[in-house]
Amino acid sequence: QVDLVESGGGRVQAGGSLRLSCAASDRAFSDVSMAWFRQAPEKGREFVAAIRHNGVTTTYPDSVKDRFTISRVNEKNTLYLEMNSLKPEDTAVYYCAAYPRYYSGNYIPNRVAFWGQGTQVTVSS
Repeated sequence: QVDLVESGGGRVQAGGSLRLSCAASDRAFSDVSMAWFRQAPEKGREFVAAIRHNGVTTTYPDSVKDRFTISRVNEKNTLYLEMNSLKPEDTAVYYCAAYPRYYSGNYIPNRVAFWGQGTQVTVSS
């Protein structure tokens, strides 16, 4: 069991920035690909960003590319999501996700091994 605890959510005006953090309980964090997903009311869980265990390879959908940056500090067992130029459509609950150890497949929700509890991000116009 890996516990993931997100923090950093809140309310911000359009154009603003937020930084989310996700603290992992497992020292095997450095072997695990991590991702951020989000879920808006009455919508499915949407992929936001991912980073391989090596911290080098990152992936973003077009909706957040060039605005969001995912990063990790393996020595601190912590994942980050820097969000800039926020838009009202970015409003959602943001979830930290851990894939199985050494996972190298696609970043789809049903392959996630562990989820955080989520943190609310609200962007007002």
